[in-house]
Amino acid sequence: MTERVDVDVAIVGGGIQGCSAALQLRRAGLSVCLMEKGALGSQASGVNFGGVRQQGRHLAELPLARRSRELWGRLRELVGTDCEFVASGHLKLARSDADMDELERYLADAADLGLHLELIGAKRIRAEYPWLGDKVFGASLAPEDGHANPRLVAPAFGRAARAAGAEVREFTRVVAAARDGDRFALRCEGLEVSSRFLVNAAGAWAGEIAAAFGERVPIAIHSPDMLVTEALPPLVTRSIGVCGGDVYLRQAARGNVILGGGQGWADFERERSRPLSEVSARAIDKAMQIVPWLESVLVIRTWSGLEGLMPDHLPVVGFSRTTPNLVHAFGFSGHGFQLGPAIGMIIAELIRNGASASPLGAFDIGRFAAVEEPRGTAADLNHGGAK
Repeated sequence: MTERVDVDVAIVGGGIQGCSAALQLRRAGLSVCLMEKGALGSQASGVNFGGVRQQGRHLAELPLARRSRELWGRLRELVGTDCEFVASGHLKLARSDADMDELERYLADAADLGLHLELIGAKRIRAEYPWLGDKVFGASLAPEDGHANPRLVAPAFGRAARAAGAEVREFTRVVAAARDGDRFALRCEGLEVSSRFLVNAAGAWAGEIAAAFGERVPIAIHSPDMLVTEALPPLVTRSIGVCGGDVYLRQAARGNVILGGGQGWADFERERSRPLSEVSARAIDKAMQIVPWLESVLVIRTWSGLEGLMPDHLPVVGFSRTTPNLVHAFGFSGHGFQLGPAIGMIIAELIRNGASASPLGAFDIGRFAAVEEPRGTAADLNHGGAK
């Protein structure tokens, strides 16, 4: 027997963006049904590094990151838990004079957008962080940045959305999506959803939803290669990144060091991913170069996941160009975790007001118009093979 649900807003995707949007929309008084094909946060939102980072972002993203950082500071108020968020500060390390020049240029650009960073030279970096290796020339410090536990965040937003009255359906795969007059019709196994608005927050699978409404996007698959060590005495006091982005690490309150770098193996058709031993080994080598203390520690687990990657590494956020009341929020290209709380608020603004308080021009899906196909009236979703 097929269940039928009529709501104001249907959301496809139960990552942090979709769950945050469900919460904000319910608080605005709109009825919501969110459909996630697996468990909440089981892909990109739950398998990432957990960095709550403003530093180093593309300048177009920085206003969104600034807005989201304010929400991270109120996470317990929003969702009932802080999700292990710690404002540890984020150190971006330089390993050459050219890297230091890059950090200095970014510091000036970021200051114009309200993000204030501290440039740290070689002498000070040695004095304040003696556990860093001799390959480190200096750094830029973002004192407000930090990290959280990615396993906790999307489920926490999902629980808060449920408590606010949203229908949150896990293990509910959308198999067809179409425009039906002035409403959307979504079909799942045993469930049909009709809605006035549709939010495409389907992560690596969002290209299929966009294509169902005639918007072809060049989305690829990003599969982070991640590791965690045994619990260690506290030492790494900051969240660490590097110019070039080839390694990153942080130490959790329990003592485990989380680190990553490079790409794992991914099979989109089978919806499977895994880390690669050679990639993990390179990440460990690079981590030991910047924190030599890690040389003799044990790695206890590795993992990966699937995320959508855009060619310009900027997400798609905003209204569809082909279909009224369709809102896209996908393609965060490995750096959407920190943005998630604000993206939910932005989606709610778009649906309620037709515009957002945040600048979204750089994220318009229209920038990929050259690869769009003629619009269809309906489409089945194949959930396999990037289009």
